[in-house]
Amino acid sequence: MRESVLLALIHIFAIVSTINPGGISSRGKKILRSYLRRYLNRELEEEYYALFENNLEFYSNELKSVDKAELSDEDSLITFQITNICRQIKKGLFLEERMIVFLQLLEFAFEDGLISEQEKTIIDIVSRTFNISKKEYENACAFMIGRSYDEVTPDCILVIENENPKFWAENSYKNYDSWRHIRIKGFKGHMFVLHIESTGSLILTYDGTLTLYFKGRDIIACRPYLLDRGVNIKGQGIEPIYYSRIFKKFVSRKFPETIVFEGREIEFLFKNSDNGVRKMNFRIESGNLIGLMGGSGVGKTTMLNLLHGKTHPTGGNIYINGYDLNEESEKLTGLIGFVPQDDMLIEELTVYQNMYFNARLCFGDFNEDQLNKTVDKVLADLDLMDIKDLQVGDPMNKKVSGGQRKRLNIGLELMREPGVLFVDEPTSGLSSFDSEKVMTLLKNQALSGKLVFTIIHQPSSDILKMFDRLWILDKGGYMIYDGDPVEALVYFKTETSQANAAESECPNCGNIETEDILHIVEVKVIDNSGFAGKERQVSPKEWYEKYKKKMMPGLKDEPVKTALPQSNFRLPEKWVQIKTFIRRNVTRKFADRQYMTINLLEVPALALILGFLSKFSENGVYTFGANKNYPVFLFMSIIVSLFVGLTVSAEEIYRDRKILEREKFLNISRLSYLLSKISFLFVMSAIQSLSFVVVANIMLEVRGMLLQQWLILFSTACFGNMLGLNISAGMRTAVSIYILIPLLLVPMLLLGGAMIKFDDLHKSISKKIYVPVIGDAMVTRWAYEALMVEEFKNNRFEKPFFNYEMEISQTSWYTSFLIGTLKVKIDECKTAGKNPQYMELSGNNLRKVNFHLRELSSETGLVPGSWISSLNYSGFNDFVGDQAKKFLDTLLVTFRTRNRIISERKDSLVTAMEEKMGEAEFRKLKEANYNESLMNVVLNRLNTNRIYESENKLIQKADPVFMKPGSKFGRAHFFAPFKMLGNMKIDTLLFNVVAIWLMTIVLFVTLYLNTLKRFIEFLETLKVPIWRKFGRELLQV
Repeated sequence: MRESVLLALIHIFAIVSTINPGGISSRGKKILRSYLRRYLNRELEEEYYALFENNLEFYSNELKSVDKAELSDEDSLITFQITNICRQIKKGLFLEERMIVFLQLLEFAFEDGLISEQEKTIIDIVSRTFNISKKEYENACAFMIGRSYDEVTPDCILVIENENPKFWAENSYKNYDSWRHIRIKGFKGHMFVLHIESTGSLILTYDGTLTLYFKGRDIIACRPYLLDRGVNIKGQGIEPIYYSRIFKKFVSRKFPETIVFEGREIEFLFKNSDNGVRKMNFRIESGNLIGLMGGSGVGKTTMLNLLHGKTHPTGGNIYINGYDLNEESEKLTGLIGFVPQDDMLIEELTVYQNMYFNARLCFGDFNEDQLNKTVDKVLADLDLMDIKDLQVGDPMNKKVSGGQRKRLNIGLELMREPGVLFVDEPTSGLSSFDSEKVMTLLKNQALSGKLVFTIIHQPSSDILKMFDRLWILDKGGYMIYDGDPVEALVYFKTETSQANAAESECPNCGNIETEDILHIVEVKVIDNSGFAGKERQVSPKEWYEKYKKKMMPGLKDEPVKTALPQSNFRLPEKWVQIKTFIRRNVTRKFADRQYMTINLLEVPALALILGFLSKFSENGVYTFGANKNYPVFLFMSIIVSLFVGLTVSAEEIYRDRKILEREKFLNISRLSYLLSKISFLFVMSAIQSLSFVVVANIMLEVRGMLLQQWLILFSTACFGNMLGLNISAGMRTAVSIYILIPLLLVPMLLLGGAMIKFDDLHKSISKKIYVPVIGDAMVTRWAYEALMVEEFKNNRFEKPFFNYEMEISQTSWYTSFLIGTLKVKIDECKTAGKNPQYMELSGNNLRKVNFHLRELSSETGLVPGSWISSLNYSGFNDFVGDQAKKFLDTLLVTFRTRNRIISERKDSLVTAMEEKMGEAEFRKLKEANYNESLMNVVLNRLNTNRIYESENKLIQKADPVFMKPGSKFGRAHFFAPFKMLGNMKIDTLLFNVVAIWLMTIVLFVTLYLNTLKRFIEFLETLKVPIWRKFGRELLQV
């Protein structure tokens, strides 16, 4: 309390003492000293008491010097002085402090058993000036002056009495039945308690013969006492009367609905461990603030996770109003709130925006005006209106203080008014002032009818007294205390036979040494040398047995289902959720200017770098057609798109993990959340891909390929986005995310078709006919093939000639390689004859000849003779061989004729174009669109081996871009111009892009099902140590 306020109060007490004819009595001095002791130490108490005596002398002399005839009744010196003083001090006093001053004044004035007219005038002036309501003024006067309990509003008075109250009470007080009652076995007399609603203050007076005490002092009969929060009343032969029990009698009737939270035989043990939570029972009703206390690693967080349903118990059940928390969770949607120890704020948003987007997800039937009013009200209640437009920032770069952040975190949950609230370490890292402010906020929630559980670590005395119930856990997950927080120290002192066991508070200051609780619990035995040993005097299991015997309730009756509390919480439609998530995500991203700047400029910068380094020029003159590095540039473009798409999304879900943990209690659609993330990332990828293609095409002078390149790179980037989201959802740390990225990218680099040819892979996976399956699993293979084939096939120069050149290439390979090789095979068979030594060789040769003859026959329409049925080892002879060679000669002539005709048509087209454009322009068209290096890659010109002999047939290795695929199920060789599905011919660009998107859809399904996380968790459960270690390291690098 400020000095100016305290000085003014000293003046008030001095004036009251002055007008009392008998002066100040010894009891009056005690009342004054008690008040001073509330705010001052011993030294200052004496100083201010001396000041009081000086003021008393001053006002006495003033009154003697004034001529009473000079002042009217309404303008007396006393009235003037009191009014002046009250006006000075009321600006510095909160309502609760004003009420304390007023009540102390009543007690001070009535200490002689009488109230004079002048004293009553002073009391009236103080009441009016302090804005004390008429009801509370009258209640306080009736209770403290004359003890006229029937004149007190019945709702504001409670009587504590014997369990069998005597008839006189009912006959003595007409409002007796309307009062609140607490009946205690062995209690003698009556204790009356007045509740001041505006401040929550409690005043008691006792009329009886028992020796009662609180705060280490005896309660004197018929004297009023202000009952401080957390103070308990004790007496010989009676159970303690807890402050929380008294206070709840006044507030419980105001609760709209009651919540009954029960745990029956619940326990939880981690796999392959003795740690967890041991078997326990509990039953708690709404209106309670419960603290979970214990040393590090005793299972407090595990207990909290069990209570709010994140972790399922291995035994027993938890019920809310009779509904099983784990089996009937859908019926409890919105009823449970959880505030983790870590921040669950969106750092890039302002305080208001954090609250606003949370409100949109909680109140689906609210309009915009209702949402804004709700947010404003909550911010006002949390005292955060002054900072509502500040960006939250991260805990290391604080723009909002720790206490404000914690209140905001709690406010996100309180907004939707959950019936049961769980808060993990709400005071962690906060100053004592902020800690008390946060705990007061939680206490007010309990007083409004909610049930609040919070983990607390070494609370101050004032904070401990706020709790209605304290749970203490010991090592191994043993519950060792469940009861009143103030009595905890007494319990542990008593159980360890300490001398001052009955003393829980300091008799002078009323504080509780909270750290003594855990010190007593964990005290060590003393060895022979006088040092603390390793063993504890009382083991956790021994404390647990004491708890089971003395505290654990036995819940025998089955839980009864009762109505659940109603709230304004309404989950929006899924489409509204998607829009809200998208809006929140976009607002968040654009608030982070650095993020947006890097993401928008990174890709064009990479395009600029790649384009510059890839721009090969000979003799200082650059032409696109002569650029040797263009195929490498195309492959690197794919890698850039994949890598950027992957890294942009790799932390998207990981960063939201705390927010998702909280929003899980809202039962928000996971699909809506994921679609919002995907939508933003795909739009970002579309912009990035377009900027890359535009910059690169300008740098390298690529023409006519912008749309095709953008489509392929965009599709690849989207695949990278989905892959990154899967990683983000599956990993627990950012380090593990970035360790996993190279593990995924390197195979895609090697198996994309550019770094290592598929024919050159290890023989166990290489397939000479088609791209191996492992290659087909790589998105880079589909993207690179699509780019290369499209650039070659549909560039402005090649496009008119492609079909002609395809026919020419095919017939040329038949005439130059295949037919000649088949003739050699036939001659080998004729030479070998029926020699058993060459039986296998001849059989293989004839099988290949037979296959290709039938294939070529189908191609040309020429039908071989009946001799073809003898084209096998058993039926082959020189005659069959000669007939086969003659048929091959016929095919040779047919294909040469076809080749000549197609070549003439192509030459005619070339001539026509040259005549129309001119030879120079035609040559420029080729140089500007037809890249020689790309042509060498897709035509496999660098490979001198034009034919490969497999077990069953001869495989073409020349001109793959002109080759027809050999499968009707979509499989094909690398750089195939099209793919076949049945009899349907699908262009490579279309087919490959569809393949990329199908892979992207598969990743979306795995993301939705959280497959990666489940798989790694499965690895942890395996008994094989190496796999268990691998899974654990992936999740917790």
